[in-house]
Amino acid sequence: MQTVSSLLDKQWYERYKAISRLNIRSSIYDVTNQCNLRCKGCFFFSSDEHKAAPEETDIARWEAFVEKEQERGVNLAILIGGEPTLHLDRVEAFYKRLPTFCATNGLIKVPRDRFPDMMVGISLWGDEEDEKLLRGKDAFAVSSRNYVGDPNTYYLYTITPRQIGRTERVIRRIAEAGFKVHMQLLSNDEGVEGFTWTASQLADIRAEMDAMLDRYPRAVISCRYYHEVITTGRMLGRPFGWMECPSVTEPMDDRQPQPKRLIRFIRWAADLQTMHRCCTSATRDCRTCKDGAAHMSWVMVNKRAHLTSAKDLQNWIEVYEMFAKLYRFIPW
Repeated sequence: MQTVSSLLDKQWYERYKAISRLNIRSSIYDVTNQCNLRCKGCFFFSSDEHKAAPEETDIARWEAFVEKEQERGVNLAILIGGEPTLHLDRVEAFYKRLPTFCATNGLIKVPRDRFPDMMVGISLWGDEEDEKLLRGKDAFAVSSRNYVGDPNTYYLYTITPRQIGRTERVIRRIAEAGFKVHMQLLSNDEGVEGFTWTASQLADIRAEMDAMLDRYPRAVISCRYYHEVITTGRMLGRPFGWMECPSVTEPMDDRQPQPKRLIRFIRWAADLQTMHRCCTSATRDCRTCKDGAAHMSWVMVNKRAHLTSAKDLQNWIEVYEMFAKLYRFIPW
């Protein structure tokens, strides 16, 4: 096997060094079981995870829990829901103690006097037509007003099969509003008619994602290798699935042989005691999972497998850089 230094020129080696010392240790937290939207295809509600555990309401217990997570070695708290902004006191328990990322639908504005530099990722499920169909309203119209001019915000654009040929209009709107955007694909956990991917559609959207990266390089946070992995479900000839996923809750991970995985990763329910199986849904068929973070992490934990050629290692670096940018470990 070749070494990092033997595969990279000076420029790429400097990029490698910038990410190699980050040592990201993340976990995911359900801040609440409540939401102010009910999106068709949302894994949290479609898998009944909102019923898995009651919510802890004592903020002192949230604060003590976060301190234990800090002691456990977590250096990135990824807050999801339901909708985290419904309980900003719980969000603050994390923010005051750990680097914190808040995933939100953007309908409630995070107050920047209270959370001045917290990275906020706003979910977007397509253009106005698809947003109204899947989410009941054009959420972008509200969220873009709430966060205009905010440098610590980006859009997480979940692309559906119906968006093929229409992604540029969405991304252009995001770019013109001054935001960054990251792309992932809908997994369609509720089997909404017309929203399940075919092989030909995945090939088409991969080409479209590549084109958006080329046309909007200042707005799109992505790379071609990520597009390849998420649309094909393959990395270096290996298929994504249960026996490959790195984002399985560590105390629940009894897979043999043990794959490369995120160290000390846990997905916690809102009672601060119950653990979920993985970063998405215990009811999802892993073979159909299109979760962007899971696929990025799959690449990231498999550095050694990419030490086969300069191109493979450069692909690995670009995916790691993308993840680090999205969670603001390195600048855009």
